[in-house]
Amino acid sequence: MVELTASMIEEYLKEAFGTETALVDYGDIGSLDKQGMKSFGYGKPLLVRFTVGGEIQETVISVMKGDNYGHQFYWDRAAILMFQHETSAKLSKHVKPMGMGYVDSSGKMIPLQNPREFFILNEKLEGYDYFQDLDRITKGDFRDADNRQAGELAGWLADIHSVKKDDSHLYMRRVRDLIGSSECIMGLVDEAYDHPCEHFSRDRFISLEKRLIDWRWKLSHYTHRLCAVHGDFHPWNVLVGGPTGFSVLDRSRGEWGEPAGDLCCMAANYILFGLYGGGSFSENFRKMYMTYFEEYLERTGDIEILEVIAPFFVFRGLVIASPVWYPDHPVEVRASLLRFIENVLEEEVFDYADFERYMR
Repeated sequence: MVELTASMIEEYLKEAFGTETALVDYGDIGSLDKQGMKSFGYGKPLLVRFTVGGEIQETVISVMKGDNYGHQFYWDRAAILMFQHETSAKLSKHVKPMGMGYVDSSGKMIPLQNPREFFILNEKLEGYDYFQDLDRITKGDFRDADNRQAGELAGWLADIHSVKKDDSHLYMRRVRDLIGSSECIMGLVDEAYDHPCEHFSRDRFISLEKRLIDWRWKLSHYTHRLCAVHGDFHPWNVLVGGPTGFSVLDRSRGEWGEPAGDLCCMAANYILFGLYGGGSFSENFRKMYMTYFEEYLERTGDIEILEVIAPFFVFRGLVIASPVWYPDHPVEVRASLLRFIENVLEEEVFDYADFERYMR
């Protein structure tokens, strides 16, 4: 948690309220052990007294502390403070916000005035979206380089997944996000499928969600697996054909997670494109899928990943089977994907070599 000093506070006040501002005094207001019956809190506020043009004013500055309740990272805490800044004044009798800011890497407090939306600037890379290669392959134009590319992607994952982190709470947060987040399984069930859904009955959704609770408790025994991840490793987030090989875009859902989430994301898309083989699964995509899986397993030795990958396949399967996001799938393609996400949960260890049987 950031410690605020007198010089930091005064510099911030001058930038936020004008050069005629001067710090008078500051100190703790309350503490985490003086809240009556409440024994836990998220931050420790400072009472700050200052003058603006000679007129005395007071404000309370709060900095959230990191914890295991979804606030491990500064961007978690920033989202909560932005919410409070935006909405507090709209609620009757609620304390009114006077400002908001952030502490930069040099230790300077920077005011953030009237935020409405945020943006990011990224470098421009050469290349084209990897899904274009997969489209080409569905049309019969398969090249040896396509199989090599699948192996290179798996090798990159193996490298980034070699960076481990010991944090059981964070691992289980990622599992909770997988099942309950608005961007992940439950959010997809609610928003990426109409209800009633002609492709998947209400009873099938209910059964799927109940089965996932069993998997949540199973995954609680695998917290040692936490590692660095990409978080959204699919063909629309990979650029190929550049001068330095492939590049990746749009890292998502946290710096750390379960490596199975990355592995199955690309694998699920090989399965999707392979289903467009015209009545039978494409031999070309089967070859790429097997190269991808076997390269990863050989590089990592992580056979255990097959014990935990099933619910991550459910997430990715719900994405690529969605009639909202992929409205033009042939009926049997969509049906095969939906059978896959049901059947893959019924085995304790994923049989990657015989993956097609999960779609029958």
